Amino acid sequence: MTFPENFLWGAATASYQIEGAVNEGGRGPSIWDTFSHTPGKVLHGDTGDTACDHYHRLEEDLDLMAEIGLKAYRFSVAWPRIQPDGSGPANEKGLDFYRRLVDGLRQRSIEPMLTLYHWDLPQALQDRGGWTSRETAERFAEYAGVVYGALSGSVPFWITLNEPWVSAWLGHAYGIHAPGLKDPGAALSATHHLLLGHGLALERMRSMGNPGDDNQLGATLNLHPALPGRDRDADREAARRVDGQANRLYLDPLFRGEYPEDVFSHYRGLGADLSFVEDGDLDKISAPIDFLGVNYYFRHVVRDAPEESHSEVPFSDLRARPIVPHTGEKTAMGWPVDPEGLTEILVRVKEEYADVPLYVTENGRAVHDYVDPEGSVDDEERISYLDAHFRAARAAMERGADLRGYMVWSLLDNFEWAEGYSKRFGLVFVDYGTGRRVPKASSRWYSEVIGRNGLGSS
Repeated sequence: MTFPENFLWGAATASYQIEGAVNEGGRGPSIWDTFSHTPGKVLHGDTGDTACDHYHRLEEDLDLMAEIGLKAYRFSVAWPRIQPDGSGPANEKGLDFYRRLVDGLRQRSIEPMLTLYHWDLPQALQDRGGWTSRETAERFAEYAGVVYGALSGSVPFWITLNEPWVSAWLGHAYGIHAPGLKDPGAALSATHHLLLGHGLALERMRSMGNPGDDNQLGATLNLHPALPGRDRDADREAARRVDGQANRLYLDPLFRGEYPEDVFSHYRGLGADLSFVEDGDLDKISAPIDFLGVNYYFRHVVRDAPEESHSEVPFSDLRARPIVPHTGEKTAMGWPVDPEGLTEILVRVKEEYADVPLYVTENGRAVHDYVDPEGSVDDEERISYLDAHFRAARAAMERGADLRGYMVWSLLDNFEWAEGYSKRFGLVFVDYGTGRRVPKASSRWYSEVIGRNGLGSS
């Protein structure tokens, strides 16, 4: 099973999850610094203060990418490294770190894929309302212009936002992620201002012209097909509500210039004030993108749950309850292994929204990895998982999806947000006590996949 010539095989990371050095190089505090240092918010009290120490081990990590043979590397810029207070002139030390990263990638013939926002909002902006404030969308466009001005000549792929659903809902409705709010109305407001920030950032970057006329600008959504848990009308309706919040609330404004009315009607019924949408906003949000990044991990299987109305559990505000079938394989996160859902969501984007170039910008599996007495990490479960999902991606291409690349999550074991360091997704094992890197069996297998641009017989 081969893939098209020039298919971009890569891996992905995010700034707060790997960089560490939170008080170095002029970096200011982010909402994740605040959240992770708040007792009870992150498992075991873990923080990203050191993480994988990527900031100091940059050359080592670049060499690891080259050894694997990556064709692309998706990383995110830490907004607080560039504008410690969320606005104003660039912190040149912060930009210099990313210049070194991009130059190192170029020297190793690895395409840089840059994400402007992977959740580490400057705390100074959160103090003024964060993503519930229109000001943050405007500041984001300014920040995008600063980074684009510095790196547009060397970076061909630009992603404005990573997973705005997670930023908005896990952060503002369910309290699981920073900033830890529990207000569905705030999550809707954050959704809109994240998307508006995306539109304003596109406008700003495109207005800057050379040297980046050939650059590709897009956004990344985490998309989950939603299925009813039982053959009942009530469960089908619950799945429709979940699909509305998780998928259509982002796909519809980006590609159709409108919000799904059933989603807004639901929250109006809960008393939400939706006056944050102003004239002209949706025109900016729906400006054409050059590609869409899709992060996929599993399908949502849900049941109607009319007794639920509190906001601490995902989708409880929709009177829906996610269920994980007792049978079937699960990852160390407890997520079901469901590669067919990747085919389904890629084809859906193509058939229902736009025949736009697509990249899988995240997909991977948490495994209970350990270094064995011989010094190896044998993660056969991850290899099996990736093999199945690569085949699912190829099936989507055979059905017309214009998929052009695949970024495995993640290059390194890292700080897994509210799960701290308890979950390992990496192709490379990280000993958090020493920082030592140990390439896993999956990294060698992936290197072979890249080398032959495809998979062997199943």
